[in-house]
Amino acid sequence: MANTAQARKRARQSVKVNAHNAALRSTLRTAIKKVIKAIQSGDKAAAVASYQENVSVIDRIADKKIIHKNKAARHKSRLTAAIKALSGDAPVTLASVKKAVAPKAAPKKAAAKAEAAPAKKAAAKPRAKKAAE
Repeated sequence: MANTAQARKRARQSVKVNAHNAALRSTLRTAIKKVIKAIQSGDKAAAVASYQENVSVIDRIADKKIIHKNKAARHKSRLTAAIKALSGDAPVTLASVKKAVAPKAAPKKAAAKAEAAPAKKAAAKPRAKKAAE
C-alpha cells in the first residue's frame, strides 16, 4: 500500500484512468466487430458504411494513445482489404474472418483424427508384442 499522500492519490488516479482506458479498448473492439459482422454478411455496401462509421472510433482511440497508431493502421488496412475482397478484387486476409470460417471445418478434422488415432494405437500394439516375443 502507498505510504505517502501523493502515492495514495496516484493510486486512486491510476484506478480511475485504468477503468477509463479499459472502456475505450472495449469500444475499439466493438467497433472492429461491427465492421467484421458487416463483412461476414456479404453485403459490400453495408460493410463500407460500417467501416466509414467505425474508422473514426479507431482513429480517436489511437489519438488518445490507448493503442499505438500503427496498430490502428493495421486494423484499418485489414478491414479495408476484407471489404475489397467482397467484390473479388483481392484475397480475404482478415484473421477474424478466417476464424469465423475455421470452426465449421474443425469438427470434421477432429473427428477424422479421432478415428485415425485408435487405428494407429491398434497397429502399434502387435508390433510391441512381436518385439517382446
